[in-house]
Amino acid sequence: MTSDAPLTRESFRRVLSINTPGPMSQLPGRVWTDANWDRIRRGYRARDMDEKWNVFAEDRVVYLHRSWTGFGVFEATFAPVEGGGWRIASAVVEAGRGGLHGNSADYDCLMLELVLSGVVLGEPAVELRQQLVEVVRQASGVTDASAGVVQHSMLGLRSDS
Repeated sequence: MTSDAPLTRESFRRVLSINTPGPMSQLPGRVWTDANWDRIRRGYRARDMDEKWNVFAEDRVVYLHRSWTGFGVFEATFAPVEGGGWRIASAVVEAGRGGLHGNSADYDCLMLELVLSGVVLGEPAVELRQQLVEVVRQASGVTDASAGVVQHSMLGLRSDS
């Protein structure tokens, strides 16, 4: 994204709604600063084939879609926190397309926070990335899966980004 103009649903070639929304029972506990919330609301567009996520907001709902397919994966509703900042008050995840997420509350919560932190905000999110690798290794049974491969396949980012 090269301007400060917020991305909208119309900014993307293909945006498909979540087919089978499943409420998320576990939400990230992070309180996002007002500056974080402003940046998240402006959205994110995948810049090349290696990036996996497009993000935009409508009012207080942030929509996270896979960049190639346009499939909706997460919808997160933000609410202001007393004393300042923003928290995810509720969220849904695609529960019916299989293979897009790990079908576990831990995985879904982690991915939602990691896409917002690591992709949209561009934070290193080292601890979240390590947690993702461990969750994927445990779920797949492939205990020696390369951290870089896991991160690239899920986030579309190199492990050093």
